[in-house]
Amino acid sequence: MTPQASGFGLVGFDGDDTLWHSEGFYRAAHAEFETIVGRYVDLADAGLHERLLETERRNIKLFGYGAKGMTLSMVETAIALTSQRIGAADIHAIVELGKAVMSHPVELLPGIRAAVEAVARDRPVVLITKGDLFHQEAKVRACGLADLFQRIEIVSEKDADTYGRVLGEFSLPSRDFVMVGNSLRSDIEPVLRLGGWGVHMPYHVTWAHELEHGLGPDHATHMEVAQTAAEVPGAIGLLEARRAQSKV
Repeated sequence: MTPQASGFGLVGFDGDDTLWHSEGFYRAAHAEFETIVGRYVDLADAGLHERLLETERRNIKLFGYGAKGMTLSMVETAIALTSQRIGAADIHAIVELGKAVMSHPVELLPGIRAAVEAVARDRPVVLITKGDLFHQEAKVRACGLADLFQRIEIVSEKDADTYGRVLGEFSLPSRDFVMVGNSLRSDIEPVLRLGGWGVHMPYHVTWAHELEHGLGPDHATHMEVAQTAAEVPGAIGLLEARRAQSKV
């Protein structure tokens, strides 16, 4: 694939909390989980959120990302914190929390379709989203945006190897690629470390795991921030102008 003289050869978009709402549903499940466990332990002393996050991080390598892994981690955490006293009915209630997250309707972020359409008029666009394959496929089907993307990638992890593989399949150098997403850890940092570019579109809530990243001031020239979907095309344009003036 040959990029335009000054334009990017490929633009990637994240899915969760970039195209459609996601984290809010997880936060609601966590709040209900807190209520359930609070029937057995003093939440002030239990360190519930820290224990759950620790369990989720440990289980990512086994279950991957998404609602199923969250649900199993909640069950494991509840059993541990209650010293196995939690009842079957409450374990069932936790499982139902996970099912609710899996079945919530897909709600697009305001203005995101118009933003993707504007970008796609001049550049090829792809969707690169991570998480449970079944759940992500369902979101893609329901979002109404699939027709805008040249390709849809559902991956288990977003790291330099994953982005490198995608770019390799497009025969595209990293400097000709820009990624749009809400997570600095997953959407922006791996791409910038490969020599690509990023548009960070912050979401109002972010999972604690995704807040950890290693970006510093030296990466600022390869990144722009879009506070809303409407700002994404302009942010990409700024990076294209910067890329045209840069030799790296």
